[in-house]
This record gives sequence, structure tokens and C-alpha cells, in this order.
Amino acid sequence: MLEQEKIFAEIDVNYLSRVKMEKNVWKIDAEGMHYKELNNLLRLISSNGAERIEIHNVCGQRYIGTDLETDKQIDIYGTPGNDLGAFMNGPRIVVHGNAQDGCGNTMNDGQIVVHGQAGDITGHSMRGGKIFVRDDVGYRVGIHMKEYQRKVPTIVIGGTAGDFLAEYMAGGVVLVLGLTLAAGEQCSARFVGTGMHGGVIYERGDILELGKGTKIMKVSKRDLHVIEGLVREFCEYFGVDYERVVNGTFHKIVPLSKRPYENLYSH
Repeated sequence: MLEQEKIFAEIDVNYLSRVKMEKNVWKIDAEGMHYKELNNLLRLISSNGAERIEIHNVCGQRYIGTDLETDKQIDIYGTPGNDLGAFMNGPRIVVHGNAQDGCGNTMNDGQIVVHGQAGDITGHSMRGGKIFVRDDVGYRVGIHMKEYQRKVPTIVIGGTAGDFLAEYMAGGVVLVLGLTLAAGEQCSARFVGTGMHGGVIYERGDILELGKGTKIMKVSKRDLHVIEGLVREFCEYFGVDYERVVNGTFHKIVPLSKRPYENLYSH
């Protein structure tokens, strides 16, 4: 049996009319669909050789792409719910709209590209992969990010962030471009890098207020190499002028100590 026929044979009869294939792209109409049914359908299609999947009319369905281990591309049209791509291990998810809270929660590998805004705790406990957000993000973005073996989790924010950006960060990269700010305006985020003990935050311009236990430094040639690569990716995804963005002044924020709380505990 052909893969396409096999997939249709396994789809719940109630959802057959929601699925079609056009030019080697599987398309799902998710309007009114319960998130469990949507995710079961997505897993069925992705595990049977689909190269590309589009999900249309998404409105708050949770856990889309959670725990998927595939290198396929998933395009989402609408607003996915919490924990988009949680524990994800390889797919490329492109959101044509905004994303809610917990996008990329404990993400291990792959990529999430959001053509809009993302909510709170984006990239919570990430240990690999990349997240690109065109506009602003919410609170506690990048909290508990950590590097795992050779994986370096990365979040690129085109606009600004809420309070507690990179709180307790243990590894990885956060780049804040501030493109939604007016000239001379600063990001209003408080407690940036609170409890941070690893990794690095890059800012374009002087837009972030340092949290306790962090310091600002000049970027090195190695830092600029990383920044330029991430800016190029960002601009390619969102159609932004690379020269305009990369010609800004960049700084890096790093922790003062790798053990900021050692005096709070007995040894």
C-alpha cells in the first residue's frame, strides 16, 4: 500500500474531510478540533513519511509538535496554544501568527520560527535548537536554559522581552534586537539575568537594564561571528534588511559568578 493510502486508511473517519494532500504537502484543517485529536493526526502523518505538513485554522490547540522526532517542516496558520514544540527533537515549525506561552518548553533540537509575538516562558529549560521570534516576547523567556553536550540552545527576539529575561540561565544564547523600540527607547524588562550562572545575552544597542549578578562587556570577534550568523538567519526568515540590523552596536551580558547562590546553602 502506498504511504499516502496507508495514512488515509488510518485516519479516524470523522477527520477524513479535514485532511488533503496537494503538491506533496499534507494539509490539515484544525478548526474546532480538540488538541488531542489534532496531535494524534499530526503524529500519524509525520511518522509515515510526510515531508511537509500545513495546519490551518489553528486556534489555541496545545502541545502541537510536542515530542516529535523528525526533521520535517510543519507550517501553522493561526495561533497555537501553550507548549508548542515542547520536548521537540528535530522538526522545523513555522508559525504564521503569534504563539502562546511555553513555546519550545524543554526543547532538545529543531527550530521554531514565529511570524509575530510569543508569550511567557518561551524557551523554558531549552537544551538545544533555535527559536526565532519576529516581534516581542513575554515574561521569563529563556528561564533555566542550559547547554547539553554539544547543543547550544538559542533564542533570537526581534523586539523586546518582559521581566526576568534569561532568569537562572545556565547556558545558551539569547539575542535581543529591539527592532520594535523607538530610537533611544529602552526595553522595560526588569531583573534581566537574575540568578544567571552561564550562557550569554546579546543586546543590540543599550536597551536592557542589567539584573543583579550580571555585568555588561564588549563583544569579541567570536561573539560578532555568532551574532552575525543569527542576525542573517533572522533577516532571511522575516524579510528584514540585514545590513540595517547588523550595523548596530552590540553588547553582551554575562553572569558575575557561576555560583550566585553558594552563600545561601551549607556545604
